[in-house]
Formats: sequence, structure tokens, C-alpha cells
Amino acid sequence: QVSLVESGGGSVQPGGSLRLACTASSYTHWNKDMIWERQAPGKEREFVSAIASDGRTNYTDSVKGRFTVTQDNAKHTVYLQMNSLKPEDTAMYYCKAHMSLGGLWSWYWGQGTQVTVSS
Repeated sequence: QVSLVESGGGSVQPGGSLRLACTASSYTHWNKDMIWERQAPGKEREFVSAIASDGRTNYTDSVKGRFTVTQDNAKHTVYLQMNSLKPEDTAMYYCKAHMSLGGLWSWYWGQGTQVTVSS
């Protein structure tokens, strides 16, 4: 069973920082691309950031300059460093990856980790 497990969420005050981690396991093949998404209450899930196997990164405009996505291939883990957090960053954060188990490729999501930014 392919697994993506997020960790690192929590509650912080505005201006604070958190580092999310997403660790992949039990897959046959993974090209090491990873996408971070988030969903706030009452809103649709939205793209936050992505990292490709060659290290290229992409961010939604609202987090540029504040969030940084990195990868540690040896640990099968992708990190999302979130600085200067704002109340509008409050959401459930999910990682997503395209991986194979056996010969079947599918998209997989983690269970999500809650980020709450409030004073």
C-alpha cells in the first residue's frame, strides 16, 4: 500500500513559522515530483507549491517569498518551510504525488496536516 504521511502542522501566531514534511513509502516507482495543496474551511482545495525531480519549484503567488519547498531523496521526504505565516494560510495541507505500485500509476494524497495561524 503506497503511503504519503504528512507531519509538522500546528498552531502558530501570525509571523510564525512551521515546516511540513511529507514522507513517501511502499511504492514501486516515484519520479520524486511532489505537490502541496491546501484546503481552508468552506473553500476549494488549492495549489500551494510543487517540486520536480530536478529541483525546479513552483509556488502560488500568495506564498511566494514566504514558503520554500525542498526534497531529501535519501529520506523519501519533501519539506514545505512556511515563514511569515498569515491567518489566511490557515488550512489543511496535503501532499500529492504520482507513484506506481507494481505497474499501476496513480495519484496519491496524504492524510493532511492542519495549519492554524491565529493570534
